[in-house]
Amino acid sequence: MARKVFIDQDECIGCGVCEEMCPEVFHLDIGTGKAEVVQEEGGPEDQIQEAVENCPVECIHWEG
Repeated sequence: MARKVFIDQDECIGCGVCEEMCPEVFHLDIGTGKAEVVQEEGGPEDQIQEAVENCPVECIHWEG
C-alpha cells in the first residue's frame, strides 16, 4: 500500500522547493501562493522524501 503525503497549509510559505523536486506530486497554487498535493499517494516515494527533507519550514508530512 502506498503512503500518503500532505502539506500543512498553515505552515507553507510557497517557496516551490517541493514542486521543483517532485512536480508530479506537488504544485504551487497561484491563487493561494502555497503548495498543494496533486497526487497524495502512489508517487515516487524517494522524490517525495527528498522534498520532505528539503522543505525549509517542514510542512510536508507522511500520513500515519
